[in-house]
Amino acid sequence: MKTVKSDLMVEDAQYRHVIGAGDYWWKRVAAGQTIRIVDLEGNQAADTLFYVADDEDERYSASDTIQAQGKVYLTTGSKLMSTRGNEMLEIVADTCGRHDTLGGACSRESNTMRYALNKEPMHACRDSFIRGVQEMGRGKSDITCNINFFMNVPVTPAGGLRFDDGISAPGRYVELVAKMDVEVLISNCPQLNNPCNGWNPTPVEVAIW
Repeated sequence: MKTVKSDLMVEDAQYRHVIGAGDYWWKRVAAGQTIRIVDLEGNQAADTLFYVADDEDERYSASDTIQAQGKVYLTTGSKLMSTRGNEMLEIVADTCGRHDTLGGACSRESNTMRYALNKEPMHACRDSFIRGVQEMGRGKSDITCNINFFMNVPVTPAGGLRFDDGISAPGRYVELVAKMDVEVLISNCPQLNNPCNGWNPTPVEVAIW
């Protein structure tokens, strides 16, 4: 995995915000601005959705992005494509090296089925996404396939997915430049049942230049 560091200094950022463990955050990012997502303590999964601002229908497309890259993982140079085939953002720096496009977001239902939970399931990323899209003036149908920054989901030889220990570490980050006005929604995953967070959800930070 090749990593690329950024020249930007965090103290020069126009905006900084720490997203607590299991919390969510959203914000509009203008074309030309850079957003950095920082894994503050390591192995924290940041489930992320992108929408074209002021457009109810155009948003990040996992399938178009995978097809454009010819790869299922994202890193420096990867272009995030929309449902209309437009470039939304580009990853310009990445000190983690690989990010998941296939694992999706945890939900109470999937947690119950996957981990045979026999009690009220814990809060899940889909809950955070629902709250976020409602605040954004969108609806449940706008929750589609997301990117899992810092999450390690290898594809098995049989074509399945495996949730493995993270490959990130404290302070690693991914940085993206917006190619159009976008809205970014992050669910800082509260997952306790698989090793994506090291069974210990922790905060992430976002910075915008």
